[in-house]
Amino acid sequence: MKGDLQPGDPLPSIRALARDLRISVITTKRAYDELEAERFVESIQGKGSFVAAQDTAMMREKRLHTIEAKLSEALLEARLMGFEYHEIERMLRILWEE
Repeated sequence: MKGDLQPGDPLPSIRALARDLRISVITTKRAYDELEAERFVESIQGKGSFVAAQDTAMMREKRLHTIEAKLSEALLEARLMGFEYHEIERMLRILWEE
């Protein structure tokens, strides 16, 4: 998402990546499958896996949705604990500046 990889860039084979990371081939396969399901990776039988082209507007919208959900959860917790808005705002500002 940061642009370090370009669409069409080849990814290591599942076995090679598992060996390099010293993790299970099954775990690596599951990660590739999840990336393919999310359309970050496309696999071509007999050729390998490649970085998929991305719709940047859709990716941004998905990330915003994830951030909104996490912030909503944190705000609910803060309200339950009795925090005031200005305390949360100050906390957020400090975290942003780190």
